[in-house]
Amino acid sequence: MAASGMSEEQDRLFANGQAAPGSFRFDAKVARVFDDMIRRSVPGYANTVASSGWLAARFAQPGTACHDLGCSLGATLLACAEALADTGMEGVELIGVDNSAAMLERCRSRLEPELGSRLPTLIAADVRTVELRPSSVIILNWTLQFLPAADRTPLLARIHEALLPGGALILSEKVIDSDPEAQQLAESLHADFKRTQGYTDLEIAAKRTAIEDYLIPETLDAQKTRLLELGFRPVLVWYRHLNFASLLALKPVSLEHCR
Repeated sequence: MAASGMSEEQDRLFANGQAAPGSFRFDAKVARVFDDMIRRSVPGYANTVASSGWLAARFAQPGTACHDLGCSLGATLLACAEALADTGMEGVELIGVDNSAAMLERCRSRLEPELGSRLPTLIAADVRTVELRPSSVIILNWTLQFLPAADRTPLLARIHEALLPGGALILSEKVIDSDPEAQQLAESLHADFKRTQGYTDLEIAAKRTAIEDYLIPETLDAQKTRLLELGFRPVLVWYRHLNFASLLALKPVSLEHCR
């Protein structure tokens, strides 16, 4: 989803096949090509974004906030705004948070022509420390995986605290399999997917090097166990495509609070 009037550049950042280990950052260079990069790198990206908007509208409550933590260029925020408009619900404040100034600048440029006066609140901040308003929905799409392992549980605990009864966490991540053979197959299929999107073997290898020790995935079982231990119930894997998965975790509430 590229906003009208906003040019999209093709991702050729690793065309020379060279990258330093762990060098990937969400800087201005990545922001310029991020639309193209994520669509060609994440299987099921468009479905995940669209369904995140639908789920957000499903669990949103008037007079509350809906946070997108690590909002990047605002694709999920736009999906949420459109889904909420379709329901006719008012009084839900959309809030996007990202620590990359380059991402937020392009996010604003992208969303203003689409949403006008309904532009979400955009905050430049670290998702680990930003103040979270009382929320009915909090979204973490491909964000947690970039945080140090020690910071993940504290953030999810803060999210659980900020969510109102009946509130929903939408969490999308790259995942690994505990079975080495299954993991090897998933990695092979993911590389094949990227080849179908026009990436060369040199680009695939260089990108893998760039995100080494920066994007650190976990197993689905580890994700689910941690959420359950923090008090989320139920925890549902609602979408999976190869080695990318999305979970829906609810803060428990009596049935009358769920529509």
